[in-house]
Amino acid sequence: MTAFILRRSLQSIVVLLVMSLIVFVGVNLVGDPVDMLINPEADQAEIDRVIRDLGLDRPVSEQYWYFVVNAFQGDLGRSFIFGEPALKLIIQRMPATMELALVSLLMAVVFGIPLGIYAGLKPNSKVSKTIMAGSILGFSMPTFWVGIILIMFFSVNLGWLPSTGRGEVATYLGVTSSIFTLDGLSHIFLPAFNLALFKLSSVIRLARAGTREVILQDYIKFARAKGLAESRVVRIHLLKNIMIPVITIIGLEFGSLIAFSTVTETVFAWPGMGKLIIDSIYNLDRPVVVAYLMIIVVIFVMLNLIVDILYSVLDPRVRIRGVS
Repeated sequence: MTAFILRRSLQSIVVLLVMSLIVFVGVNLVGDPVDMLINPEADQAEIDRVIRDLGLDRPVSEQYWYFVVNAFQGDLGRSFIFGEPALKLIIQRMPATMELALVSLLMAVVFGIPLGIYAGLKPNSKVSKTIMAGSILGFSMPTFWVGIILIMFFSVNLGWLPSTGRGEVATYLGVTSSIFTLDGLSHIFLPAFNLALFKLSSVIRLARAGTREVILQDYIKFARAKGLAESRVVRIHLLKNIMIPVITIIGLEFGSLIAFSTVTETVFAWPGMGKLIIDSIYNLDRPVVVAYLMIIVVIFVMLNLIVDILYSVLDPRVRIRGVS
């Protein structure tokens, strides 16, 4: 087990280094932030001073080297616009985004797995066909359009739920979140549901496909032949064997919920990292963009590492192949 985790950890470090190079070079090839930061009537001396202060007079390779060295020290650069450390700006917005992503993932898992199993156990029932039709709609409808429709229906027409903002927050066991207050829950429901809709469809279809495959296995037939209750067969024998692909999707989808929540955060004015990165891209605030992308890469790499470890726990054959 230790050798397996060590091998995966070394692979993760290599991925981080490669991605840091790709992200840094890619971002530095886009636009010139100096044009956004100085007065168009400034003289050449002022322009040269700003370029030196930002370190943009150095070669890209030298800028990348300083970026890597500083990154290992926890310094991902200072924002051109705000004049503050880029990492600090992102961390300030991260709790709101993480909170939104966690609630969305919880919605997708709590509703997606039971609905997918039911659709797999009774594929010809009207309820199952309705579930699968709904999952197709979840894949097909664009996020921004669904968000606008939710606001129009639940906020404007019915007045049941607020349409923007994070709402009231509270601190419990050192964690500050809006889910600890009724006002916060009312604010997070619509954006979380909007963000979870696509993921919910994925989990439903994956759980159904896994159920249809596992239900035909001999050990399921043998468990039923022994007279075990159907609920026990599903809970003990079926659920565990469909969880490996589901865990993969859940792990990767959580990363995508964090990375691609920008549309939902913009539509619902949610004060997370999405709004920050949109503004930074618009203003060519390179340090914030690079820091944001690197944090997203770290999140994806860590999630993949956790998924691999969970694989080895659920299925020892994965661990044995990894060591080999």
